[in-house]
Amino acid sequence: MNFNSLFRRKKIQDIIADHEGSAHGELHKNLSLIDLTAFGIAAIVGAGIFSTIGNASAAGGPAVVFLFIFTAIACGFSAMCYAEFASTIPVSGSAYTYAYTSFGELVAWIIGWNLLMEYAIGNIAVAISWSDYFTGLMAGFGWEIPHYFSMDYLTAARVHAEITEALAAGKTLNDFPLSSREAYAAWESAPSIGNFRLIADIPALVIVFVITYLVYIGMRETKNTANMMVVFKLAVILAVIAVGAFYVQTDNWSPFAPNGVGGVLKGVSAVFFAYIGFDAISTTAEECKNPQKDLPRSMFLSLLICTILYVVIALILTGVVPYKELAVGDPLAHIFSVIGLNFMSGLVALSAIIAIAGVLLVFQMGQPRIWMVMSRDGLMPPQFAKIHPKYKTPYFSTIITGLVVAIPALFMNLTEVTDLTSIGTLFAFVIVCGGVLYMEQHGLNKNARFKIPYISSRWIIPPVLLGVVVLLYIQMPENVANFFTYGDWDTFKHKIPMWGFILVCVVAAIYSVVMQPSLIPMLGLLCNLYLMTELGLTNWTRFLMWTFAGIIIYFGYSYRHSKLAQS
Repeated sequence: MNFNSLFRRKKIQDIIADHEGSAHGELHKNLSLIDLTAFGIAAIVGAGIFSTIGNASAAGGPAVVFLFIFTAIACGFSAMCYAEFASTIPVSGSAYTYAYTSFGELVAWIIGWNLLMEYAIGNIAVAISWSDYFTGLMAGFGWEIPHYFSMDYLTAARVHAEITEALAAGKTLNDFPLSSREAYAAWESAPSIGNFRLIADIPALVIVFVITYLVYIGMRETKNTANMMVVFKLAVILAVIAVGAFYVQTDNWSPFAPNGVGGVLKGVSAVFFAYIGFDAISTTAEECKNPQKDLPRSMFLSLLICTILYVVIALILTGVVPYKELAVGDPLAHIFSVIGLNFMSGLVALSAIIAIAGVLLVFQMGQPRIWMVMSRDGLMPPQFAKIHPKYKTPYFSTIITGLVVAIPALFMNLTEVTDLTSIGTLFAFVIVCGGVLYMEQHGLNKNARFKIPYISSRWIIPPVLLGVVVLLYIQMPENVANFFTYGDWDTFKHKIPMWGFILVCVVAAIYSVVMQPSLIPMLGLLCNLYLMTELGLTNWTRFLMWTFAGIIIYFGYSYRHSKLAQS
């Protein structure tokens, strides 16, 4: 085995030439700046603005607007790195392709493998969430979908066993929340074949098949659908802002930060993950009319538009009702129920269904294109790179993507592992930020249409890191002291990710002084690594196990079939 080939990098010009001369067929180039921006908005304005924003506002009060601004800036660091790569390498593949040119084949494979986790598990959770919203909306119109056809089998089985045991111990059904009672009823009322209960989330299956069909038949149909979805949900959000503004009571904005900085930062992880959809835009590079120019612009435009929407909506929410009342799953619908505008509540519920379907559409479009590029490089079977002769889409990859999402969504609830989606995304962001540092150091970005402005990090990164340490010690001395206390292993092991981050910060400070790297990629790298530490040891363990499984597959198949290694 030639281990040097694991870290051999593909030249940028070779990647472009290989993919332009691919024997598998060409994709239609029909995406404009408006289409790409719509994709970004469709991916970002999803469940976050209809649910996450409520809990974040309840924790931070009106000052949560600063959290949205801060998070947008943090995401902007990563977006600028994506933009520089996209303008340098106008090829599908997103972070996988970018890693191939900077860190080599093995790291590229690990990124591609984790992007599979990001898109697949994320879309399973999105499909289940869409099913919940759709079922609730239909119930509002008087059409009750049976519980056993709107719930996954594993949840119903687990909850039924728990409630049965509790009932035997003397409890009653009313002691359990509504969702648990529905799961219990689903198991009790489901038709059975022998000992098998027929329980499946049919709405989740249907929406995945519909979205997969759209992605299969062509990019033009996909973009038109995405554009219509974006126009509709933006119209609803603007209507919410216009109507809600008349019911704002400025007294509700005082105090502006009732729980201080800690309350505002409490929702940082959830808010951050409402923004990360912009990376899916880069998977469409080969279908853009002018990728080197339009991809960077669309990333920044979608981030800017969505940030403005999030900030204004947060002000409306906290102005209409006291912030403490916003810890609900549907805050936008809730505020209109409070003021008696039930028509607006129904419109918001319908918009939530459209918005979540838009997220599903963008990510179901992105995953097949990453598989397609990995297949071109020989790291996946050649079928994944095949282009439909009529529709000009990676049809085999699209079908497999649909099955990978639809079947688990039908029978399983993967919400307990959805943080894997977040850690996989953040890892990709870290690699992309690091890749830009590598490109700039080796002069590989000479032909980039967009370049990150160079600001030396020598005199900024070390003082900033030191300032953060001093601020934390002043604001939370007990927490800092407890962190440096061993205690017992069960407590200490959960500090391991943060200890790793501290070590990286020390190295980053030294590297900044010695090598004077560009500031923005350094800030992006550190922000993303910090957010990864916030996901806890359990998610890190699952992430490492998933990565190890991917490495086994790499050496079992991809290494032997890699075109780069063979050359």
